[in-house]
Amino acid sequence: MASPKKKLQGLVAATITPMTENGEINFSVIGQYVDYLVKEQGVKNVFVNGTTGEGLSLSISERRRVAEEWVTKGRNKLDQVVIHVGALSLKESQELAQHAAEIGADGIAVLAPFFLKPWNKDVLINFLKEVAAAAPALPFYYYHIPALTGIKIRAEELLDGIQDKIPTFQGLKFSDTDLLDFGQCVDQNRQRQFAFLFGVDEQLLSALVMGATGAVGSTYNYLGKKTNQMLEAFERKDFSVALNYQFCIQRFINFVLKLGFGVSQTKAIMTLVSGIPMGPPRLPLQKASREFTDNAEAKLKSLDFLSFTGLKDRNLEACS
Repeated sequence: MASPKKKLQGLVAATITPMTENGEINFSVIGQYVDYLVKEQGVKNVFVNGTTGEGLSLSISERRRVAEEWVTKGRNKLDQVVIHVGALSLKESQELAQHAAEIGADGIAVLAPFFLKPWNKDVLINFLKEVAAAAPALPFYYYHIPALTGIKIRAEELLDGIQDKIPTFQGLKFSDTDLLDFGQCVDQNRQRQFAFLFGVDEQLLSALVMGATGAVGSTYNYLGKKTNQMLEAFERKDFSVALNYQFCIQRFINFVLKLGFGVSQTKAIMTLVSGIPMGPPRLPLQKASREFTDNAEAKLKSLDFLSFTGLKDRNLEACS
């Protein structure tokens, strides 16, 4: 059975795919991106070619090369590089899974195919099993994101006996707000050393209470340091401090959600915070507006998420 070097836990950044203004992938900044995550945000695990990375908007050859860059540039710097290899085509998923194994990735993840859909647990597991079998030495994670896939099979149901069918199964990325389902995943699998990775950044503290062992999210690209402070407070059982950090993070996310927050806006914010050009998204997504970026920058500054000159007194909303 596949066994990771160590359990995938803590923060995992859902990586952005940097692009040039004409829509080509900007591979040249990925090394700088790795260093930024590690040194500035304290994030040493990545989830590549997922939703935030526009994985399903990339060609198979592009996905392969992006994966190669993250594995190569992350060597001896990142703890784990997990590659999302989900696709509508089983053959493409298998090709990407095999490639991830060949380049030395630390794990693979797969979401449910969402055009011709599996409508019950057994059919979905059969699909996942075939992908996992293409990389039998790699830990396998299920990417549960029903709001985008339209697959309403509960994760609790899917996990029941899954390791009997998929021996390399090591955990799931749970990107849903159903904490009952998430809690039951944890409760019913206490004897297994699964990674329970929560994927709704603004609700992470609630998921930690339910037993989350880590988190995969887009905001950890630029709010990783602040979220790590929340994790540290939770670990030392300083729950009031942890809650303060979560509320502070929520203030920002709530603010940008009202403006219209998605992959395009994440790219703009990451460019703003890190100074690394992430470029525009690929169609059908549209580039974030200048108005959005200006408003997001002002909010980040008011919450003390950006260092900048000219502020005499810290805003009362700022995290302490």
